[in-house]
Amino acid sequence: MPSKTVAVGSAVGLHARPAQLIAEAAEALDAEVLIGLPGDDPVDASSSLMIMTLGAGNGDMVEVSSDDQAALDAIVAMVERDLDAE
Repeated sequence: MPSKTVAVGSAVGLHARPAQLIAEAAEALDAEVLIGLPGDDPVDASSSLMIMTLGAGNGDMVEVSSDDQAALDAIVAMVERDLDAE
Protein backbone atom coordinates (compact mmCIF):
# COMPACT_ATOMS: atom_id res chain seq x y z
CA MET A 1 0.00 0.00 0.00
CA PRO A 2 1.52 3.36 -0.99
CA SER A 3 2.30 5.68 1.89
CA LYS A 4 3.77 9.05 2.72
CA THR A 5 5.41 10.19 5.95
CA VAL A 6 4.53 13.75 6.97
CA ALA A 7 4.84 16.06 9.98
CA VAL A 8 1.71 16.88 11.97
CA GLY A 9 0.89 20.55 11.36
CA SER A 10 -1.79 21.16 13.99
CA ALA A 11 -0.40 23.29 16.81
CA VAL A 12 -1.41 20.87 19.56
CA GLY A 13 -1.20 17.69 17.52
CA LEU A 14 -3.86 15.21 16.53
CA HIS A 15 -6.24 15.86 19.41
CA ALA A 16 -10.06 15.95 19.18
CA ARG A 17 -10.71 18.70 16.62
CA PRO A 18 -8.04 17.80 14.04
CA ALA A 19 -8.74 14.09 14.50
CA GLN A 20 -12.45 14.63 13.90
CA LEU A 21 -11.85 16.70 10.75
CA ILE A 22 -9.45 14.11 9.35
CA ALA A 23 -11.80 11.24 10.23
CA GLU A 24 -14.76 12.95 8.56
CA ALA A 25 -12.73 13.55 5.40
CA ALA A 26 -11.41 9.97 5.36
CA GLU A 27 -14.89 8.54 5.84
CA ALA A 28 -16.20 10.57 2.91
CA LEU A 29 -13.59 9.03 0.62
CA ASP A 30 -14.30 5.84 -1.25
CA ALA A 31 -11.03 4.28 -0.13
CA GLU A 32 -9.37 2.82 2.94
CA VAL A 33 -6.91 5.24 4.53
CA LEU A 34 -4.61 4.30 7.41
CA ILE A 35 -2.55 6.57 9.64
CA GLY A 36 0.12 5.67 12.15
CA LEU A 37 3.45 6.39 13.71
CA PRO A 38 6.32 5.02 11.61
CA GLY A 39 7.17 1.51 12.75
CA ASP A 40 3.86 1.00 14.61
CA ASP A 41 0.62 -0.56 13.45
CA PRO A 42 -1.51 2.03 11.63
CA VAL A 43 -5.12 2.82 12.56
CA ASP A 44 -8.20 3.53 10.46
CA ALA A 45 -8.13 7.22 9.52
CA SER A 46 -11.93 7.36 9.48
CA SER A 47 -12.00 6.94 13.28
CA SER A 48 -11.23 10.06 15.29
CA LEU A 49 -10.81 7.99 18.46
CA MET A 50 -8.23 5.76 16.80
CA ILE A 51 -6.36 8.80 15.46
CA MET A 52 -6.23 10.31 18.96
CA THR A 53 -4.76 7.06 20.36
CA LEU A 54 -1.63 7.75 18.30
CA GLY A 55 -0.73 10.61 20.64
CA ALA A 56 0.90 12.48 17.75
CA GLY A 57 1.93 16.02 18.62
CA ASN A 58 2.88 19.02 16.53
CA GLY A 59 5.85 18.18 14.35
CA ASP A 60 5.65 14.44 15.00
CA MET A 61 6.03 12.29 11.91
CA VAL A 62 3.07 10.10 10.92
CA GLU A 63 2.66 7.74 8.00
CA VAL A 64 -0.50 7.94 5.89
CA SER A 65 -1.30 4.97 3.61
CA SER A 66 -3.92 4.23 0.98
CA ASP A 67 -4.20 2.32 -2.28
CA ASP A 68 -6.05 5.36 -3.69
CA GLN A 69 -3.57 8.13 -4.55
CA ALA A 70 -6.19 10.90 -4.41
CA ALA A 71 -7.33 9.75 -0.96
CA LEU A 72 -3.72 9.56 0.21
CA ASP A 73 -2.99 13.08 -1.05
CA ALA A 74 -6.17 14.50 0.53
CA ILE A 75 -5.46 13.12 4.01
CA VAL A 76 -1.75 13.99 3.84
CA ALA A 77 -2.68 17.59 3.03
CA MET A 78 -4.96 17.71 6.06
CA VAL A 79 -2.38 16.22 8.44
CA GLU A 80 0.19 18.79 7.30
CA ARG A 81 -2.11 21.78 7.93
CA ASP A 82 -2.76 23.49 11.26
CA LEU A 83 -6.40 22.42 11.55
CA ASP A 84 -6.70 24.29 14.85
CA ALA A 85 -6.14 27.60 13.06
CA GLU A 86 -9.04 27.10 10.64
